Amino acid sequence: MSSAPQPREVILVTAGADDLDDVMSIMKQAFSPDFGEAWTRSQCAGILPMSGVVMMLARGGRGEALGFSLLRTVADEAELLLIGVIPHARRCGIGKALIDHFISHSTTWGATRLHLEVRDGNGAIAMYQLAGFKLAGRRRNYYRGNNGELFDALTLVRASREV
Repeated sequence: MSSAPQPREVILVTAGADDLDDVMSIMKQAFSPDFGEAWTRSQCAGILPMSGVVMMLARGGRGEALGFSLLRTVADEAELLLIGVIPHARRCGIGKALIDHFISHSTTWGATRLHLEVRDGNGAIAMYQLAGFKLAGRRRNYYRGNNGELFDALTLVRASREV
């Protein structure tokens, strides 16, 4: 008999360039190489100094890196650029904590519209919908799998303060 994943103790901390080893380790575990969705270390390092960019790291009770998010706020819009949770820590509330942080941080910084993009078929879509994100657009054949199969990208949006 299998049991549901148990909630984990998680602490969210603002991450910087010194945390890129942990972020890249999470990304390697969390993102399937089949779709080319992961960013490179240089892409992550390059965006960190930009205005409005925040990277968060989710650490477990022993300090282990379990997940991360990368977001950007510009004027009244915020975008969740990347989010990842290592496979054995999924469905334990870490992704939700990172999404909740994205929403509250963006609202605090004046964003009224939040958005993200996700590959059609990605299991995280249900989590985004539970957080109030709704389908706003579709980019046909945006992602190409290693086997040549094409996947749409879905644009999801929500108001910063849901009524």
